[in-house]
Amino acid sequence: MKIRLLTVALGDLEAGRRFYERQQTGLGDYFLDSLFSDIDSLLLYAGIHQKVFGYHRTLSRRFPYAIYYRIEGEEIQVWRVLDCRQSPASITERLQRG
Repeated sequence: MKIRLLTVALGDLEAGRRFYERQQTGLGDYFLDSLFSDIDSLLLYAGIHQKVFGYHRTLSRRFPYAIYYRIEGEEIQVWRVLDCRQSPASITERLQRG
């Protein structure tokens, strides 16, 4: 299997990096390292996570973020990487927009 991050998921990661970098220098890079590690773990654990809003969802180990993904054949498609501190309605809307 291989992992493919959709453009919108990359945008989510960049927005998170900018947010954490404003909090403390270097924290944005740590955020990306942590989230990419969580995403890489999908190579071992994809498909075992609960489905939420029609996507499999795994939670980041170090940050309050959720990784929403689908499995299409031999490909794990990461659709969104969203901050869990948002309202459920906002998360639902962002997932529906793709």
